[in-house]
Amino acid sequence: MFISETHFTVRYAETDQMGIVHHSNYPIWFEAGRTDFIRKMGMPYSSIEKEGLMLPLLELKCKFQAPARYEDEVVVKTWIKEATYTRLTFSYEVIKAGENEILTLGETMHVWTNRDLKPVNIKKNAPHIYELIMECMKLGD
Repeated sequence: MFISETHFTVRYAETDQMGIVHHSNYPIWFEAGRTDFIRKMGMPYSSIEKEGLMLPLLELKCKFQAPARYEDEVVVKTWIKEATYTRLTFSYEVIKAGENEILTLGETMHVWTNRDLKPVNIKKNAPHIYELIMECMKLGD
């Protein structure tokens, strides 16, 4: 499976009074990782939207295991956990760069829709996107 890596340096504004990254930043980091993943997959998200397809969020999970702190170099690893004709689930690991310790685990589930937010079957409506997704899930297996 294809795994993308998105690198960040923790900014002061992302930390709280305790000096650790505030929990509200992780969904933003997940979105950046997901957008980067889709771009590296071979089709920027803006191209998907130009085709009239949207990928709104249905569910967000986040499990904190260790803190990230100001000026830490972190990596968001992103991959597709599951794909159906109507849904797409991404998994995330946030680690400190150069280390194997997982700081945070996450998952987001999305639904394929048209511009009116009506669910669509991605295999039927955009088979080329569905094939890209399936290829990313097979890479490295």
